[in-house]
Amino acid sequence: MESEYTARYRGFESRPLRLNHLGQVVFFYYTKAMKKYRKMLSNWQAAPIEGLMRLIETQSKDTLVNWAVDYAESYFLPIYVKHYPQDGRPQLALLCARLWLNKEVKLPEAKKYILACHNAAAEAVENPAAQAAARAIGQAASSIHSATHSLGLALYGGLALAYDQLGMDKPWAEHESFALKECEKILAALQAVAIQDEPNPVKVKWFC
Repeated sequence: MESEYTARYRGFESRPLRLNHLGQVVFFYYTKAMKKYRKMLSNWQAAPIEGLMRLIETQSKDTLVNWAVDYAESYFLPIYVKHYPQDGRPQLALLCARLWLNKEVKLPEAKKYILACHNAAAEAVENPAAQAAARAIGQAASSIHSATHSLGLALYGGLALAYDQLGMDKPWAEHESFALKECEKILAALQAVAIQDEPNPVKVKWFC
């Protein structure tokens, strides 16, 4: 009995790829190049990104995790579920982040589900909006490990919304502009829950 898959290698899509019952490749060929797209925002000097970085530095890990997980669940999870309704990995990653906050699971256990979310993102290569949404969710959940990940909520999430709302045919300048406006909303959400003069702010080292 043979099964058929789509294989991707270095930006190219190949179909069909057939495997026999022994897992041996029967045949394999390229048919077309896949369109490239940007996976995240990279303008760290943009006002909302800079604002997020400065505010993240003043908050506790609990505040950041709650903000990131709540925002991801409300705005990015629906994008992923719309395209992959049977895949519960991103939702489980958010659930485990909350369980970690409540001290109901240990970090190593939660990280297994967060890694599964990252794997879901890696597999969603044919859908840029869903892939960016899954990456944003993975970064939000990963903030239980390091506060620097919480910035990924905006870097990936803003673009997920841009791709979802505008489609993939718009030029990068329009996608970036839309995404940065969404980042302003993400910043506003953190400002709404931020603790003034937080006594236990996270220690963050930005690699940018």
